[in-house]
Amino acid sequence: MQSKDLLQLAEQFGSPLYVYDAEKIKSQYNRLTKAFSKVEKLRINYAMKALSNVSILQLLRELGSCLDAVSIQEVQLGLHAGYSPDQIFFTPNGVSLEEIEEVHALGVQINIDNLSILEQFGTKHPTVPVCIRINPHVMAGGNENISVGHIDSKFGISVHQLPHLVRIVENTNMNIVGIHMHTGSDILDIEVFLYAAEILFDAARNFKNLEFLDFGSGFKVPYKKDDIETDIEELGKKLSKRFNAFCDEYGKELTLIFEPGKFLVSEAGYFLAKVNVVKQTTSTVFAGIDSGFNHLIRPMFYGSQHHIENISNPKGKERFYSVVGYICETDTFASNRRIQEIAEGDILCFRNAGAYCYSMSSNYNSRYKPAEVLWINGEGHLIRAHETFEDLLKNQIPLPESVVNQ
Repeated sequence: MQSKDLLQLAEQFGSPLYVYDAEKIKSQYNRLTKAFSKVEKLRINYAMKALSNVSILQLLRELGSCLDAVSIQEVQLGLHAGYSPDQIFFTPNGVSLEEIEEVHALGVQINIDNLSILEQFGTKHPTVPVCIRINPHVMAGGNENISVGHIDSKFGISVHQLPHLVRIVENTNMNIVGIHMHTGSDILDIEVFLYAAEILFDAARNFKNLEFLDFGSGFKVPYKKDDIETDIEELGKKLSKRFNAFCDEYGKELTLIFEPGKFLVSEAGYFLAKVNVVKQTTSTVFAGIDSGFNHLIRPMFYGSQHHIENISNPKGKERFYSVVGYICETDTFASNRRIQEIAEGDILCFRNAGAYCYSMSSNYNSRYKPAEVLWINGEGHLIRAHETFEDLLKNQIPLPESVVNQ
């Protein structure tokens, strides 16, 4: 997308505003499938927690993607977006048996990540196809909050508990059709990924009726110019060869599954915000925008860096700014960042705003959530309206005056 297109959309739909480029989503999807073209059976389950707008789900469905859902609500959104139950994979963590039963009743593939639920579900439903999430105890990911495969993680069944796991499966005569792992997000070293894959292969040998192996995702995307990223092509070459060899050893052509979220939508996203005030203090120049971590929490939550550019003054001389929001506590997007000279009223563009940005937004400080626009075929389509005061009140129930006045 061009800066002029983004400026036009900000003028048309207002700010703050999320914009997603359909062509970038398509190119990332095609890049991933091409990297693993040597695998006979490949399935991509989009991790919809990254960005769950129904229009985005529809776009990915048309590309051939399936879904990875982590809640009953995400499952229902997927069904609403036109996915069939067999195209949705349910990978929750710490949910109740009741929620798992509810998802099972919809005909969706269940992935179980703890021994207690595994035994309860297997005892009641021994013939239902089940996937098991293994914790490989491999530390990977760009931040401790997104590293989910290490020994202290709440996710998955420890690979060291395999004997216990196998005993439960044998006692219940469960139908185990898949093994799953996910080590974390922002993985750079593909050798770490391949090492974890070997642990998954070893675990798979304990089960004779598998149909697929799910390797999760966590591929890193570049967040700034010349930033490093996961070498998908190299990973595709190495893991495809190893996976095909394992299928030969196993005696069956298994399906290779990935569940990318950030990889597919992160770079497609732009967050646009207007500068309310430029404030000079004794040591800092602040650019205060019409947004805050209620709309984009990743810099505060993960320490993540989103490249920021002043698309209202793209050729301006760069100066140092701290970009801050309007939330009533520390609310910093960038500290002492070189950005083209900023004036009040300018539109700042945050890159890599497609994944875990709108989906983690809130109404903190009773602020409205922004609109979302999909840029497709050279046009901007509103796919979520800007919230209004009525939206804030929608589910609130005022006390009767008789109670208040007591």
